[in-house]
Amino acid sequence: MRRPIQSALAASLLALAPLPGHSQTALGSLFGAGELDAQRFIVVAAPIGSGSRSQLNIYEQVSGKRPCFEVAPGKPAMVNPLLSSFDFTGICGRYIDGNGYSLRVGGSDLATVYRLSVLTEAADTLLMALPTRAGAGPEMVVGRAFGTAKGFLKLELEPGWRLMRRQFGGRSLGHLYLYRDAWPQAAANGGATPAASGTQATPAAPAAGALAPSGSVPSGTSKGLASPGTTKGLAPAGTTPGPSSTGAAAATPQPGSTKPLPPAPPRLSPIPR
Repeated sequence: MRRPIQSALAASLLALAPLPGHSQTALGSLFGAGELDAQRFIVVAAPIGSGSRSQLNIYEQVSGKRPCFEVAPGKPAMVNPLLSSFDFTGICGRYIDGNGYSLRVGGSDLATVYRLSVLTEAADTLLMALPTRAGAGPEMVVGRAFGTAKGFLKLELEPGWRLMRRQFGGRSLGHLYLYRDAWPQAAANGGATPAASGTQATPAAPAAGALAPSGSVPSGTSKGLASPGTTKGLAPAGTTPGPSSTGAAAATPQPGSTKPLPPAPPRLSPIPR
């Protein structure tokens, strides 16, 4: 009897497993996002080891029995994680890694293709959403401390970002989302346009057979004259030459030009038969 039960369980797990290339959509349909009381939470850049690097921590005030954290005034704002000094079971919540939080944009759960990292720049401490798979999306700034300092720093979320709680079947889970309704505008635009990046279109060369601009003469040819060795376009003897068979008008000297006009071609006598 065990084999049929194990087979049914394996089939159920395979049905829940996302297909390659559809992990965000599959997880998004499996899990929902529910509202929470943001006043009970604080997003923190917590130092690792000696403090040269930091990681994302999120603390929650579950009950009012005793405070879980203190925040000093100023920017960057220093945080005192009081919950680390007592047994905070039932009093505080602490989310310190990818098991406790992940990224979500609209209906897409991005836990498998994005990671949340705290990066320190010369003048700021940033909470970054970084893609872990090519084509998953752009890098995004989720929050910032508005400065750098040693110790625990409060991270303020960028406009459009907020905390939400992961749900399954309408039931809230112990997992938080860094959430926004839609992708940032920069991602929707697909990056800088050619005009913004300083590139310009190169004019195309004229197509073969196209007419040259007025007043210009193609190199290597004489304007209004037939090619040497041919009689095409020449009038019979005793007549006044008219427009050439190609329809091109005779050359007209430009005002102020000192260049003499070329001599008229000699008339050809009829060839005796």
